[in-house]
Amino acid sequence: EVQLVESGGGLVQPGGSLQLSCAASGFTFPDYAMSWVRQAPGKGFEWVSSINSGGATLTYADSVQGRFTISRNNVKNTLDLQMNSLKPEDTAVYYCHAEFLKDEYWGQGTQVTVSG
Repeated sequence: EVQLVESGGGLVQPGGSLQLSCAASGFTFPDYAMSWVRQAPGKGFEWVSSINSGGATLTYADSVQGRFTISRNNVKNTLDLQMNSLKPEDTAVYYCHAEFLKDEYWGQGTQVTVSG
């Protein structure tokens, strides 16, 4: 059974930090490009960041460039997102996404709320 399980969300004050993690199982994680996608209340999905299968190519949305860092561990089958200098507009449900050829998988999401 394929599983992507996100964790690490929560409530944080503006300027604070959180680290999201995604634990993958049930598929060959090192083959897959991984991404973080978020959905703010009442809005559509927004791509946040991606990392290629080998971990050498990282890309970020302009809105998070310089504040967020994506990383992966192909031994532990995990994907992380370090989020610094958080802003209220970063409030959203954050989803882990895996893609390889025609296969793609989604996690259930973790809530991040920036307020205070």
